[in-house]
Amino acid sequence: MPSLRKGRYAARLARTPDEIEAAQRLRYLTFRATPDVPEGLDADAFDALCRHMLVEDVRSGTLVCCFRLMPLKGGAEIGQSYSAQYYELSALAEFDGPMVEMGRFCIHPDWRDPDILRVAWGAMTRFVDETGVEMLFGCSSFKGTEAETYMDAFALLKERHLAPKRWLPRVKAPNVFRFAQMLGLVKPDAKRAMLGMPPLLRSYLVMGGWVSDHAVVDRDLNTLHVFTGLEIRAIPPARKRLLRATAG
Repeated sequence: MPSLRKGRYAARLARTPDEIEAAQRLRYLTFRATPDVPEGLDADAFDALCRHMLVEDVRSGTLVCCFRLMPLKGGAEIGQSYSAQYYELSALAEFDGPMVEMGRFCIHPDWRDPDILRVAWGAMTRFVDETGVEMLFGCSSFKGTEAETYMDAFALLKERHLAPKRWLPRVKAPNVFRFAQMLGLVKPDAKRAMLGMPPLLRSYLVMGGWVSDHAVVDRDLNTLHVFTGLEIRAIPPARKRLLRATAG
């Protein structure tokens, strides 16, 4: 995949171990850094199985966003994914098209430009088109592990965005928040709910994405995350045109 450039940002796949390490440093800064240990590497065994997308500021060369991609030939391979550690995904084993897991998505905490997310999705769109992917999935993370902070967001997910029953992930992790069960009659404040959603999850939802009926409490990364899926054919045509315009 050639480099994609829009304005001051460019996206490309990492080519060297040093570039993958740069992504691992950004991931550490985003997910794990503390005042006592502000620098380090966020790395695991899945890194060797993935391709790593980098979004850089062209002017300074700063890495401002990264994520990793794990292609699968179909649902029969979904047990190999990172997400399968936390969710029981046997229903998705029936999906018969190419899939890709997008993981460890992060934007540098000092950078707020919305164009960064647009370029990242443009790069993702080009990857999907070039490889024939039919489903994109992964874990979308809320910062922190206190579900009470995001009650409106979870209520909105329960009301409008649960996975179709045929694909619904089941509980596997030992510590989960069963929001669909617990928030049955709670009416969300839609504005407050969307403000509480992670930007990546908001992007999934406007494209027709769906989520699990529970959130996993991940104390290792200090997040709450929901399994998120997006069938490419379900993306509204107008949204597809916008994405492909960004992807060039």
